[in-house]
Amino acid sequence: MSDDTKPNEQGAAQQPAAQSAAASASGAESEVGTAQLKDMIAALQTDLAAKNAAVAEKHDQYVRAVAETENVRRRLEKEKDETAKYAITKFAKDILSVGDNFQRAISAVPKEAIDTDPALKTLLEGVVLAEREYRVALERHGVKVISPAGHPFNPHHHQAVMEQENPDVPNGTVLQVFQLGYLIDDRCLRPAMVVVSRGGAKTAQTPNNMAPNNPPPSNAGPEEPNND
Repeated sequence: MSDDTKPNEQGAAQQPAAQSAAASASGAESEVGTAQLKDMIAALQTDLAAKNAAVAEKHDQYVRAVAETENVRRRLEKEKDETAKYAITKFAKDILSVGDNFQRAISAVPKEAIDTDPALKTLLEGVVLAEREYRVALERHGVKVISPAGHPFNPHHHQAVMEQENPDVPNGTVLQVFQLGYLIDDRCLRPAMVVVSRGGAKTAQTPNNMAPNNPPPSNAGPEEPNND
């Protein structure tokens, strides 16, 4: 065998050893890469969970903000409606005395004087007409008269100034009206000043003890109490 063949044999013998060493190194690198990949996946999962939590918190804040905005909008709309509905409250309170004066003027004229004095009768008719127009104007703006004579006493709309013995009517019935009351929409603008019965049977209860608004005739003033 020549000397040229010996190096080839040695090279051939060294190749398996080199391949084995390369394979071992590749396996080690593969194991390190897998561990690092797992660490990266775990870190990404942790970061994703934190991001999801932050998104959930922002969404909750958004939902709360939307709900609060809706509540504010509804509250403002309610306040706007109430402002429009009760805007004339102060003015209406101030002008109620005009109606009281109309009623006093009408009730102050004796019936016999009307029959004997045509001029006085004409004047009274003018006052009655003015009082009627005054009441119509109030009703046009949501102000209604409370005149509960003959109806159960309602503490929300009536003010009892005295009690009167009367066993012929249920206890707590409004016998007389000293001064008319007024409602503005569903709110009491001024309670009616009334005389309430005492000594009769118990009053039949109705929802809120509400008495319908039955204003007295325009040519009749507030009833005077019977002090007998």
